[in-house]
Amino acid sequence: MTLAAVVIGRNEGARLIRCLASLKGHTAPVVYVDSGSTDGSVAAAKAAGAAVVELDMTQPFTAARARNAGLAHLRGLSEAEYVQVIDGDCELREGWTETALSFLADHPDVAIIAGRLRERFPEASLWNQLADAEWDTPVGETEAVGGIAILRRTAVEAVGGYRDSLIAGEEPELCLRLRRAGWRIWRCDAEMAWHDIAMTRFSQWWRRARRHGHAIAEGAFLHGSGPEGYCRPQTRRALIWGLGVPLAAGIGALVWPFAGALLLVWPAQVLRLKARGEDWIQALFLTLGKLPEAQGVLGYHMARLKGAGPRIIEYK
Repeated sequence: MTLAAVVIGRNEGARLIRCLASLKGHTAPVVYVDSGSTDGSVAAAKAAGAAVVELDMTQPFTAARARNAGLAHLRGLSEAEYVQVIDGDCELREGWTETALSFLADHPDVAIIAGRLRERFPEASLWNQLADAEWDTPVGETEAVGGIAILRRTAVEAVGGYRDSLIAGEEPELCLRLRRAGWRIWRCDAEMAWHDIAMTRFSQWWRRARRHGHAIAEGAFLHGSGPEGYCRPQTRRALIWGLGVPLAAGIGALVWPFAGALLLVWPAQVLRLKARGEDWIQALFLTLGKLPEAQGVLGYHMARLKGAGPRIIEYK
């Protein structure tokens, strides 16, 4: 079979079992990389026939490191030309691999292809609904895709794989290096996988947005001086809306009581996003999300100044 798979996970329980079952008949071999699970995931993966890699958790954990470990282990098992990378909380959709492999065969300059990722239970919570909307991105050639995709092994290996140290945003950063090397990234109009983010609390959404802020700050630091201005606009918007506006309103109110009116630019931004095509809920939380994003940006730079290494920002 020309398509292998690398699955990463930690304490995914029944979701991992469903993930591995969805790969049968479509990918071989399957490598499962576990990051310190305590719920029997390792035994379940072995029972499902997957080769298992258990990460040394005394070293800083990142999803990028886990995916690289899976790709490295795969070298001794298979010469498959393509690799489906997938998280343990996802399930492949029927027909996806055939559609993607056919496209890759016809387009030898495409290094990574992804399709439509959907939340399995968008109605379960507002936060699941927001995630499902986040996955709905334009089809065609694109700058980057998320963590669920099919990779052309030779292309990814040629640029050195994922960057181990990134706690988030490792997929767009890999895509940037691939595009600089002359490869294309593609999102096709096909159902790719179910995802079960299982977010039920505002605090989970906040931490996830904070992690995104950390990712864009690190991306801008690594590559922002390049011609693409990688992550610089996102970082600038996070700081302006999530730090500059509330700071100006707060400090200004000390000397002028009406300075708090500056906060009205937030509802104005919601209206602008709604006029651009977002629905009300998305517009509201895209605006509100700049607060935790700014927190993540500042957190990254403070950690860098202290010389701290990568740290996990969980949201589950």
